[in-house]
Amino acid sequence: MEYVFIGIAVLAVLFLFSGIKPVPQGYEYTVERFGRFTHALKPGLNLIVPFVDRIGHKVNMMENVLDVPSQEVITRDNAMIRVDGVVFFQVLQSDRASYEVTMLEYSILNLTITNIRTVMGSMDLDELLSQRDDINARLLTVIDEATHPWGVKVTRVEIKDITPPQDLVDAMARQMKAERDKRASILEAEGHKQSAVLKAEGLKQSVILKAEGDKEAAYREAEARERSAAAEASATLMVSEAIAKGDINAVNYFVAQKYVESLIALAQSPNQKVLILPLESSALLGSISGIAELLGSRSQESALKAPRAGK
Repeated sequence: MEYVFIGIAVLAVLFLFSGIKPVPQGYEYTVERFGRFTHALKPGLNLIVPFVDRIGHKVNMMENVLDVPSQEVITRDNAMIRVDGVVFFQVLQSDRASYEVTMLEYSILNLTITNIRTVMGSMDLDELLSQRDDINARLLTVIDEATHPWGVKVTRVEIKDITPPQDLVDAMARQMKAERDKRASILEAEGHKQSAVLKAEGLKQSVILKAEGDKEAAYREAEARERSAAAEASATLMVSEAIAKGDINAVNYFVAQKYVESLIALAQSPNQKVLILPLESSALLGSISGIAELLGSRSQESALKAPRAGK
Protein backbone atom coordinates (compact mmCIF):
# COMPACT_ATOMS: atom_id res chain seq x y z
CA MET A 1 0.00 0.00 0.00
CA GLU A 2 2.80 2.36 0.74
CA TYR A 3 4.21 1.94 -2.75
CA VAL A 4 0.79 2.67 -4.21
CA PHE A 5 0.50 5.94 -2.31
CA ILE A 6 4.02 6.91 -3.31
CA GLY A 7 3.22 6.16 -6.94
CA ILE A 8 0.01 8.19 -6.76
CA ALA A 9 1.90 11.10 -5.16
CA VAL A 10 4.56 11.02 -7.88
CA LEU A 11 1.90 10.99 -10.58
CA ALA A 12 0.12 13.91 -8.93
CA VAL A 13 3.33 15.92 -8.82
CA LEU A 14 4.09 15.12 -12.45
CA PHE A 15 0.52 16.03 -13.37
CA LEU A 16 0.84 19.41 -11.66
CA PHE A 17 4.24 20.16 -13.15
CA SER A 18 3.00 19.27 -16.65
CA GLY A 19 0.30 21.91 -16.25
CA ILE A 20 2.74 24.71 -15.33
CA LYS A 21 3.91 26.68 -18.37
CA PRO A 22 6.30 29.65 -17.87
CA VAL A 23 6.29 32.09 -20.83
CA PRO A 24 9.35 34.34 -21.38
CA GLN A 25 9.03 38.07 -21.89
CA GLY A 26 8.33 39.06 -25.51
CA TYR A 27 6.52 35.84 -26.39
CA GLU A 28 3.01 34.47 -26.32
CA TYR A 29 2.00 30.78 -26.41
CA THR A 30 -1.24 29.64 -28.00
CA VAL A 31 -3.18 26.95 -26.13
CA GLU A 32 -5.12 24.26 -28.00
CA ARG A 33 -7.69 22.00 -26.36
CA PHE A 34 -8.26 18.87 -28.40
CA GLY A 35 -6.75 20.68 -31.38
CA ARG A 36 -8.82 23.85 -31.09
CA PHE A 37 -7.43 27.24 -30.07
CA THR A 38 -8.77 28.42 -26.73
CA HIS A 39 -6.57 31.25 -25.47
CA ALA A 40 -3.03 32.65 -25.43
CA LEU A 41 -0.59 32.52 -22.55
CA LYS A 42 0.99 35.84 -21.59
CA PRO A 43 4.58 36.27 -20.30
CA GLY A 44 4.98 34.81 -16.81
CA LEU A 45 3.82 31.65 -15.01
CA ASN A 46 0.66 30.07 -16.50
CA LEU A 47 -1.38 26.92 -15.80
CA ILE A 48 -3.04 24.63 -18.31
CA VAL A 49 -4.97 21.38 -17.97
CA PRO A 50 -2.50 18.54 -18.48
CA PHE A 51 -3.25 15.99 -21.17
CA VAL A 52 -6.19 18.13 -22.29
CA ASP A 53 -4.53 21.40 -23.26
CA ARG A 54 -1.30 21.68 -25.17
CA ILE A 55 0.94 24.48 -26.49
CA GLY A 56 0.16 25.08 -30.16
CA HIS A 57 2.58 27.89 -31.28
CA LYS A 58 5.25 29.95 -29.59
CA VAL A 59 4.86 33.40 -31.13
CA ASN A 60 7.54 36.08 -30.97
CA MET A 61 5.75 39.38 -30.12
CA MET A 62 8.83 41.55 -30.46
CA GLU A 63 9.61 43.63 -33.55
CA ASN A 64 11.37 41.55 -36.17
CA VAL A 65 13.42 42.44 -39.22
CA LEU A 66 13.17 40.54 -42.48
CA ASP A 67 15.86 40.88 -45.12
CA VAL A 68 14.57 41.15 -48.69
CA PRO A 69 17.07 39.54 -51.09
CA SER A 70 18.28 41.32 -54.22
CA GLN A 71 15.95 40.99 -57.21
CA GLU A 72 15.61 42.39 -60.71
CA VAL A 73 12.96 45.00 -61.50
CA ILE A 74 12.02 46.46 -64.90
CA THR A 75 11.04 50.12 -64.66
CA ARG A 76 8.42 51.90 -66.71
CA ASP A 77 11.07 53.18 -69.13
CA ASN A 78 12.41 49.60 -69.62
CA ALA A 79 15.52 49.94 -67.46
CA MET A 80 16.69 46.76 -65.70
CA ILE A 81 17.78 47.39 -62.09
CA ARG A 82 18.56 45.29 -59.02
CA VAL A 83 16.87 46.17 -55.72
CA ASP A 84 17.07 44.89 -52.16
CA GLY A 85 15.62 46.06 -48.86
CA VAL A 86 14.43 45.26 -45.33
CA VAL A 87 11.02 44.95 -43.68
CA PHE A 88 10.31 45.59 -39.98
CA PHE A 89 7.15 44.01 -38.56
CA GLN A 90 5.60 43.12 -35.21
CA VAL A 91 2.95 40.54 -34.30
CA LEU A 92 0.05 42.14 -32.42
CA GLN A 93 -2.34 39.15 -32.28
CA SER A 94 -0.68 35.81 -31.72
CA ASP A 95 -3.80 33.75 -32.58
CA ARG A 96 -4.19 35.34 -36.03
CA ALA A 97 -0.46 35.09 -36.74
CA SER A 98 -0.62 31.40 -35.88
CA TYR A 99 -3.86 30.30 -37.52
CA GLU A 100 -4.62 32.82 -40.31
CA VAL A 101 -1.45 32.24 -42.35
CA THR A 102 1.09 29.49 -42.86
CA MET A 103 4.78 30.38 -42.59
CA LEU A 104 4.31 34.01 -41.56
CA GLU A 105 7.78 35.34 -42.40
CA TYR A 106 7.86 33.59 -45.77
CA SER A 107 4.46 35.06 -46.62
CA ILE A 108 5.54 38.60 -45.64
CA LEU A 109 8.74 38.21 -47.68
CA ASN A 110 6.94 37.15 -50.85
CA LEU A 111 4.31 39.84 -50.38
CA THR A 112 7.08 42.44 -50.08
CA ILE A 113 8.90 41.21 -53.19
CA THR A 114 5.70 41.29 -55.23
CA ASN A 115 4.81 44.83 -54.16
CA ILE A 116 8.35 46.09 -54.75
CA ARG A 117 8.10 44.95 -58.36
CA THR A 118 4.62 46.45 -58.69
CA VAL A 119 5.43 49.84 -57.19
CA MET A 120 8.87 50.34 -58.69
CA GLY A 121 7.83 48.93 -62.06
CA SER A 122 5.30 51.74 -62.41
CA MET A 123 7.97 54.46 -62.10
CA ASP A 124 10.75 55.78 -64.31
CA LEU A 125 14.39 55.28 -63.39
CA ASP A 126 14.91 58.95 -62.55
CA GLU A 127 11.94 58.81 -60.18
CA LEU A 128 13.29 55.70 -58.48
CA LEU A 129 16.65 57.34 -57.83
CA SER A 130 15.21 60.63 -56.55
CA GLN A 131 12.01 59.57 -54.74
CA ARG A 132 13.13 56.75 -52.45
CA ASP A 133 11.14 58.09 -49.49
CA ASP A 134 7.94 58.05 -51.56
CA ILE A 135 8.65 54.46 -52.61
CA ASN A 136 9.14 53.40 -48.99
CA ALA A 137 5.90 55.10 -47.94
CA ARG A 138 3.88 53.45 -50.73
CA LEU A 139 5.31 50.02 -49.96
CA LEU A 140 4.60 50.44 -46.25
CA THR A 141 0.97 51.35 -46.90
CA VAL A 142 0.33 48.44 -49.26
CA ILE A 143 2.13 45.74 -47.23
CA ASP A 144 0.70 46.86 -43.89
CA GLU A 145 -2.83 46.74 -45.29
CA ALA A 146 -2.25 43.27 -46.77
CA THR A 147 -0.84 41.83 -43.52
CA HIS A 148 -3.48 43.33 -41.23
CA PRO A 149 -5.72 40.17 -41.31
CA TRP A 150 -2.71 38.18 -40.04
CA GLY A 151 -2.50 40.22 -36.84
CA VAL A 152 0.77 41.80 -37.99
CA LYS A 153 1.80 45.47 -37.99
CA VAL A 154 4.43 46.42 -40.59
CA THR A 155 6.30 49.33 -39.02
CA ARG A 156 8.84 50.15 -41.73
CA VAL A 157 9.89 49.21 -45.25
CA GLU A 158 13.27 50.43 -46.47
CA ILE A 159 14.86 50.09 -49.91
CA LYS A 160 18.58 49.63 -49.28
CA ASP A 161 20.22 49.59 -52.72
CA ILE A 162 19.10 50.41 -56.25
CA THR A 163 21.73 49.22 -58.72
CA PRO A 164 21.32 50.08 -62.42
CA PRO A 165 23.34 48.14 -65.06
CA GLN A 166 26.88 49.35 -65.76
CA ASP A 167 26.15 50.71 -69.24
CA LEU A 168 23.29 52.73 -67.82
CA VAL A 169 25.54 54.03 -65.03
CA ASP A 170 28.09 55.15 -67.64
CA ALA A 171 25.37 56.88 -69.65
CA MET A 172 24.12 58.65 -66.52
CA ALA A 173 27.66 59.76 -65.71
CA ARG A 174 28.05 61.23 -69.19
CA GLN A 175 24.70 62.95 -68.91
CA MET A 176 25.61 64.38 -65.51
CA LYS A 177 28.95 65.62 -66.85
CA ALA A 178 27.23 67.27 -69.80
CA GLU A 179 24.73 68.92 -67.48
CA ARG A 180 27.51 70.23 -65.26
CA ASP A 181 29.42 71.55 -68.27
CA LYS A 182 26.22 73.25 -69.42
CA ARG A 183 25.70 74.88 -66.02
CA ALA A 184 29.35 75.96 -65.96
CA SER A 185 29.01 77.56 -69.41
CA ILE A 186 25.84 79.34 -68.34
CA LEU A 187 27.48 80.63 -65.18
CA GLU A 188 30.53 81.78 -67.14
CA ALA A 189 28.30 83.60 -69.64
CA GLU A 190 26.38 85.19 -66.79
CA GLY A 191 29.68 86.29 -65.27
CA HIS A 192 30.82 87.91 -68.52
CA LYS A 193 27.45 89.60 -68.90
CA GLN A 194 27.54 90.92 -65.35
CA SER A 195 31.10 92.11 -65.85
CA ALA A 196 30.15 93.96 -69.05
CA VAL A 197 27.15 95.54 -67.33
CA LEU A 198 29.30 96.67 -64.41
CA LYS A 199 31.95 98.08 -66.75
CA ALA A 200 29.29 99.95 -68.72
CA GLU A 201 27.75 101.24 -65.52
CA GLY A 202 31.16 102.36 -64.30
CA LEU A 203 31.89 104.11 -67.61
CA LYS A 204 28.50 105.80 -67.43
CA GLN A 205 29.15 107.05 -63.92
CA SER A 206 32.63 108.18 -64.96
CA VAL A 207 31.20 110.17 -67.88
CA ILE A 208 28.54 111.69 -65.64
CA LEU A 209 31.08 112.66 -63.00
CA LYS A 210 33.43 114.08 -65.65
CA ALA A 211 30.58 116.12 -67.13
CA GLU A 212 29.66 117.41 -63.68
CA GLY A 213 33.31 118.24 -63.04
CA ASP A 214 33.60 120.08 -66.38
CA LYS A 215 30.39 121.94 -65.56
CA GLU A 216 31.71 122.96 -62.16
CA ALA A 217 35.08 123.93 -63.66
CA ALA A 218 33.36 126.01 -66.35
CA TYR A 219 31.26 127.69 -63.68
CA ARG A 220 34.35 128.44 -61.59
CA GLU A 221 36.22 129.69 -64.66
CA ALA A 222 33.33 131.93 -65.66
CA GLU A 223 33.13 133.26 -62.12
CA ALA A 224 36.90 133.93 -62.17
CA ARG A 225 36.62 135.71 -65.53
CA GLU A 226 33.73 137.76 -64.19
CA ARG A 227 35.74 138.79 -61.18
CA SER A 228 38.79 139.52 -63.36
CA ALA A 229 36.63 141.62 -65.68
CA ALA A 230 35.22 143.51 -62.72
CA ALA A 231 38.72 144.15 -61.42
CA GLU A 232 39.87 145.24 -64.89
CA ALA A 233 36.90 147.59 -65.19
CA SER A 234 37.65 149.06 -61.77
CA ALA A 235 41.28 149.54 -62.73
CA THR A 236 40.32 151.13 -66.04
CA LEU A 237 37.97 153.49 -64.22
CA MET A 238 40.73 154.52 -61.86
CA VAL A 239 43.13 155.13 -64.75
CA SER A 240 40.50 157.06 -66.67
CA GLU A 241 39.86 159.32 -63.69
CA ALA A 242 43.59 159.83 -63.27
CA ILE A 243 44.05 160.72 -66.96
CA ALA A 244 41.13 163.10 -66.75
CA LYS A 245 42.91 164.87 -63.93
CA GLY A 246 46.07 165.10 -66.04
CA ASP A 247 48.07 162.46 -64.17
CA ILE A 248 50.58 160.97 -66.64
CA ASN A 249 51.37 158.10 -64.24
CA ALA A 250 48.13 156.37 -65.26
CA VAL A 251 49.41 156.06 -68.81
CA ASN A 252 52.69 154.73 -67.51
CA TYR A 253 50.74 152.12 -65.50
CA PHE A 254 49.08 150.68 -68.58
CA VAL A 255 52.28 150.75 -70.58
CA ALA A 256 54.20 148.97 -67.80
CA GLN A 257 51.46 146.35 -67.40
CA LYS A 258 51.39 145.47 -71.11
CA TYR A 259 55.18 145.56 -71.19
CA VAL A 260 55.50 143.02 -68.36
CA GLU A 261 52.77 140.76 -69.86
CA SER A 262 54.59 140.74 -73.21
CA LEU A 263 57.85 139.76 -71.54
CA ILE A 264 56.15 136.90 -69.65
CA ALA A 265 54.52 135.58 -72.84
CA LEU A 266 57.79 135.78 -74.70
CA ALA A 267 59.63 133.92 -71.95
CA GLN A 268 57.02 131.12 -71.83
CA SER A 269 56.97 130.52 -75.60
CA PRO A 270 58.00 126.87 -76.39
CA ASN A 271 59.75 127.97 -79.59
CA GLN A 272 61.95 130.44 -77.82
CA LYS A 273 65.27 128.99 -76.66
CA VAL A 274 67.37 132.21 -76.30
CA LEU A 275 65.78 135.45 -75.09
CA ILE A 276 67.56 138.78 -75.88
CA LEU A 277 66.02 141.69 -74.06
CA PRO A 278 67.02 145.18 -75.25
CA LEU A 279 65.45 146.50 -72.10
CA GLU A 280 65.67 150.02 -70.72
CA SER A 281 65.77 149.60 -66.99
CA SER A 282 65.10 153.26 -66.32
CA ALA A 283 61.87 153.18 -68.36
CA LEU A 284 60.64 150.09 -66.52
CA LEU A 285 61.53 151.59 -63.14
CA GLY A 286 59.81 154.81 -64.12
CA SER A 287 56.70 152.90 -65.02
CA ILE A 288 56.76 151.06 -61.72
CA SER A 289 57.25 154.27 -59.77
CA GLY A 290 54.34 155.79 -61.70
CA ILE A 291 52.17 152.86 -60.64
CA ALA A 292 53.18 153.40 -57.02
CA GLU A 293 52.38 157.13 -57.21
CA LEU A 294 49.02 156.35 -58.83
CA LEU A 295 48.07 153.91 -56.10
CA GLY A 296 49.26 156.35 -53.40
CA SER A 297 47.18 159.22 -54.77
CA ARG A 298 44.18 156.91 -54.98
CA SER A 299 44.60 155.95 -51.32
CA GLN A 300 44.80 159.66 -50.27
CA GLU A 301 41.61 160.45 -52.13
CA SER A 302 39.84 157.59 -50.39
CA ALA A 303 41.08 158.83 -47.00
CA LEU A 304 39.79 162.39 -47.70
CA LYS A 305 36.38 161.12 -48.81
CA ALA A 306 35.90 159.05 -45.65
CA PRO A 307 35.66 162.00 -43.16
CA ARG A 308 33.31 163.85 -45.50
CA ALA A 309 31.01 160.89 -45.63
CA GLY A 310 31.08 160.76 -41.82
CA LYS A 311 29.91 164.39 -41.57
